[in-house]
Amino acid sequence: MSDNDAAAVRNDNPAGNNHPALLECCGGLNNVDYSKMDLTLMEAFLKRINVYDSRLCVAVIAIIFNPLFWNVVARWEHRTRRLSRLFGSPYLACCCLGFVIILLNIYRSHSMTVAMKAQARWELMERTVVFYTGIAFMVFGTLLVVSSFLALGFTGTFLGDYFGILMDEKVTGFPFNITENPMYWGSTANYLGLALIGASPVGLVLTAIVAVAYKVAITFEG
Repeated sequence: MSDNDAAAVRNDNPAGNNHPALLECCGGLNNVDYSKMDLTLMEAFLKRINVYDSRLCVAVIAIIFNPLFWNVVARWEHRTRRLSRLFGSPYLACCCLGFVIILLNIYRSHSMTVAMKAQARWELMERTVVFYTGIAFMVFGTLLVVSSFLALGFTGTFLGDYFGILMDEKVTGFPFNITENPMYWGSTANYLGLALIGASPVGLVLTAIVAVAYKVAITFEG
C-alpha cells in the first residue's frame, strides 16, 4: 500500500475504529432484507380468520351499510323534506329515522358478535391483562356514548339538524371537549373491548372496519 493510500484510510477512520459505518437514516432502508422479518405473529393472526365465512361478510356489509344509510337518508330529507311531509312533523320523522338507526345498530352488533363467536379465538389474546383492557375500553366507550346522548338528546343524536331541528347552542362540554364525535368513537371503543374480551382476531378486524366506516362518515358529514 502506498503512503497516499494509507493516509486516505487513516482519514476515513481517524480513531482507528474497527466497527462498520452506520447506515444513513433513509438510504439505509434500501439495504434491509425484508425477507428475514419475523412474520410469525401476523401469520398466526391471519390463520385464525376465515374470510370466506358468510357470517363475516354479513357483519362487514352491516358495518358499511349503516352510516351510508343514515347519511343518504338525512341528506335526502334535508333537500326534499319528504319524510317531514310524510309523517306530518319533522320531530316525528326524526324520531322514526332514529328508531330505524337503533334497530340497524342492534343488528350490526348482533352480526359482529355472531361472526366473532363463529371464528377461532387466539390463545395469545387469552390473558388476564387483555381481558381487563377490553373491559376498560367498553366502560370508556359506554361513557362516551351515554354522555353524548344525554348532552344532545334524541333528536340531536339522530340527525335532527337535517330535519331543521336545531339546538340553541353548540354543545362544548363533556364528552365533546374530548372528541368532536364521541358517539362514533365510543361505539368503536365498545367493539374493540368486545374483541379483546373474546380474544377474537376477527373482532379486531371488524373493529378496524368500523373505525374506517366512521371516519368516512365523519368526512362526509363534515
